[in-house]
Amino acid sequence: MSAVPAATALPAARPDASRDAAIARATGHLDSGSLFTTLARRIAIPTESQNPERAPDMQRYLRDEMIPAFEAMGFGCRVLEHAKAQAPFLVAERREGDGLPTVLGYGHGDVIRGQDDRWKPGLSPWTLTERDGVWFGRGVVDNKGQHTLNMAALDAVLATRGRLGFNAKFLIEMGEETGSPGLRPLCEDHAALLAADVLIASDGPRIATRKPTLFLGSRGGLGFDLIVEARAGAHHSGNWGGLISNPGVILAHAIASMVGPKGEVRVPGWVPDGIPDSVRDAIARLRFEPGPDDPVIEPDWGEPGLTPAERVYAWCSIEVLAFETGNPRQPVNAIPPRAWARMQLRYSVGVDPDTLIPKLRAFLDRQGLRNVRIELTREAMFRASRIDPQHPWVQWAARSIERTTQIEAAILPSLGGSLPNDVFTEVLKLPTLWVPHSHPASANHAPNENVPASVLREGLAIMAGLYWDLGEPEARDLAAHPVPIDTR
Repeated sequence: MSAVPAATALPAARPDASRDAAIARATGHLDSGSLFTTLARRIAIPTESQNPERAPDMQRYLRDEMIPAFEAMGFGCRVLEHAKAQAPFLVAERREGDGLPTVLGYGHGDVIRGQDDRWKPGLSPWTLTERDGVWFGRGVVDNKGQHTLNMAALDAVLATRGRLGFNAKFLIEMGEETGSPGLRPLCEDHAALLAADVLIASDGPRIATRKPTLFLGSRGGLGFDLIVEARAGAHHSGNWGGLISNPGVILAHAIASMVGPKGEVRVPGWVPDGIPDSVRDAIARLRFEPGPDDPVIEPDWGEPGLTPAERVYAWCSIEVLAFETGNPRQPVNAIPPRAWARMQLRYSVGVDPDTLIPKLRAFLDRQGLRNVRIELTREAMFRASRIDPQHPWVQWAARSIERTTQIEAAILPSLGGSLPNDVFTEVLKLPTLWVPHSHPASANHAPNENVPASVLREGLAIMAGLYWDLGEPEARDLAAHPVPIDTR
């Protein structure tokens, strides 16, 4: 990988440069239309990682968009591949000198399927469109818009200061929407290349549209099928009812044994022993602002004794995503031979993911449900991870965001959804700071994916402030005196 010269050969920081000037330059990317133009070009590349026919587009996104953009900012670029990955990775690095903080950024250029025929009239997943101050397009929040915004803010700091004042690395992958295959072993193989003091990246939604948010990890996800196959074919329910088992009944009992009538998890070892005080304190400070189309929160659903916020950010839930037995569209008077359910566990830190399936197998066996088969789904999911909300880098970032926005940032110990944060905490041992530039009603993974321009504007300002502050003495002191992360 090529790199810029050592710090002594870089331009001196401009003495009249200021944090406010960098923020103004960053938001100028929105006002001038350059952010829209750049993002429109990237959204037009249909990088559907679930579609094998899009492999050339995955390569094109890195070759035609990411590499030229990073090289224009003085980054050296290197494309990496791994045998377990179906798509390439890009590592970009700008090194300004020893003794400076090193920040690792992350983004993914792949998107889920466009679902072209389900968008509102006049909208297309591959055409960035603005309507009434809202931008629409596939990837506008997940994740092209978010890493494009971060790159624009980085460029604004570089142009304002004349240098960053820190060392910067970026990792762009093209397989996050299929579970980031190969990301963990690639980071294991290239740990020295990706070494840094802190991860600062963007993905996921804010807790509310008007609330700057900082999250520190994510819940893990486990997808699995439950299957009961009793016999070869269906049999008349009048002649055979009461004589032969019904797979639908058996499967319903299996699910009911796993999750209670109000959503409480009943499988031993599928919930943590408790919630750490620092995590509970951070969650207690959160305020929800449901959007107009959001469902009503049901306070009695989930683990008893926990607040709704604790249930989604620090606990576990079992979900039935699909259940089928017989012919749901044309029921007949017959006992079906088979029943199937697609299940999902969202789990928090404190649960051992390597023992989840063995514990479920033992649990179902104890219920006399040995004929319920468990199969992992093909879709890979991520492991639960988070760092302590009191970590010095977290508090530094929260102060920076509040300084920029004049609003106290919401600190989420864990995002309710899943992303590959575990790779950065477990493999690279990094404090992880995620600053989302999306909102709860983004229609992420659905038709009409969108983001308000107001969120983008504030995101540009926040990131320019964070990148500016990385070049200041406080960040250099944090990097010089690292505090190990606590991932409990």
